[in-house]
Amino acid sequence: MIDDGHFAFEPVAPDEARFVDHPFRFDAPFHRISGVPAPARRSGAAARAGDVSPHVVGLLVDRLSALENELSGANAVLDLHPEPILVVDAKGEIVRDNPAARRLFGDAPPSGKPRRKLSHVLADKAALQAAERVVRGGAQESDGGAVVDFTFRPAGATMDRHLRARIERLPGYGMSGYGAVYGDSDDACALVAVTDLTEVKRAEQLRADFVANASHELRTPLAILLGFIETLTGAAADDPEAQQRFLPIMQQQAGRMARLVDDLLSLSRIELTEHAVPTERVDIAEIVGPVARALTLRAAERGMTIELEVANDLPRVLGEADELAQLFQNLIDNAIKYARPDTAITVAVGSSPRIAGGIAVRVKDRGEGIAKRHLSRLTERFYRVDRQRSRAVSGTGLGLAIVKHVVNRHQGLLEITSKVGKGSVFSVHLAPAPEPPAEPASLDEARGTEARRLKHVA
Repeated sequence: MIDDGHFAFEPVAPDEARFVDHPFRFDAPFHRISGVPAPARRSGAAARAGDVSPHVVGLLVDRLSALENELSGANAVLDLHPEPILVVDAKGEIVRDNPAARRLFGDAPPSGKPRRKLSHVLADKAALQAAERVVRGGAQESDGGAVVDFTFRPAGATMDRHLRARIERLPGYGMSGYGAVYGDSDDACALVAVTDLTEVKRAEQLRADFVANASHELRTPLAILLGFIETLTGAAADDPEAQQRFLPIMQQQAGRMARLVDDLLSLSRIELTEHAVPTERVDIAEIVGPVARALTLRAAERGMTIELEVANDLPRVLGEADELAQLFQNLIDNAIKYARPDTAITVAVGSSPRIAGGIAVRVKDRGEGIAKRHLSRLTERFYRVDRQRSRAVSGTGLGLAIVKHVVNRHQGLLEITSKVGKGSVFSVHLAPAPEPPAEPASLDEARGTEARRLKHVA
């Protein structure tokens, strides 16, 4: 007996099966409705036609229409769910999935073909055992489900993804045939909801690496300072020659720590406001020009020159002037540090080929270039192509990370191209600012306009 809240259904033996001549036809026997008088048995043509009471037929059709609407709504919710969802039966076959699951695990076999086994999709032993345990109603967690973390590599991918499967039992929900209507309490299924934790895990790893790298970067110069201070207050307290030799090194290491702390504070400040889009209209040429001129002397120390090229009639952009100045200072400063001595650095401000109507600022150096395998990681915190060289030129490993976050806040695009032995080009693309609204008329002009309008109406 099955009670759906409206009628009580019980299966009808095959020899009692009746079929209704109605657009809703069934491939399985009807269910007898308890409490509704059954039509009198008829003989002859009436019995062969399987005639039943129109009232009962109407009730059945209304109920089945309601079930059909509920099922359509449930299917729509399942299809629109952003996370992969699988429904697995007691045999371990995937009987239902949603588009997100098909994108991650591949398409289901065509109709008429054998269903996929969950073991063919997930190769993780713990996940498979948990699904089997849940669908069979075995030992489960207090809330009736199981949670399993595992790794999965999609077809054609080169890296594993970190996934978490939440597995819940669906008792009495048979998925074969018309299980949604003719529920079989012995035919339970398991719903497997998958959450992709890859980015979360990556962020956790980046935070851990950041703490480790920041600690290391501060520990090294601090240890040097402590060592020299101990020497100068001890054995070399009255040794002018040792003091003259150690003090410049101490000043250098103290400056290195100060730069690192400044960059850490800048990065933290920019990250806090990264979600807030700037609203000030700024002229990029008026920002890049002073920055380039301020770094000319530093470039001259290495025999380098800075060539500034600015196109005419460039649009303004929405930006934070101080942050943009720091962005371009970091890019030009990097070119001075890592390009070959006695070469030119070109800073070009012009139209952007990547953003319609936008501006592009390109910083081009003539250096050793950067291998392709490093390009995608250059904006990571503390990532260095050559650690020894970076420390030699007082690099903190945070300059390009700051550049990336400033570009993100300004909803721009950072593009890096490089050829080994030829040099690198760092391009920042920014969208144009919308035109400001027309200036409002003065109060006297507004009054005059309104008076003329009223006079015209009169």
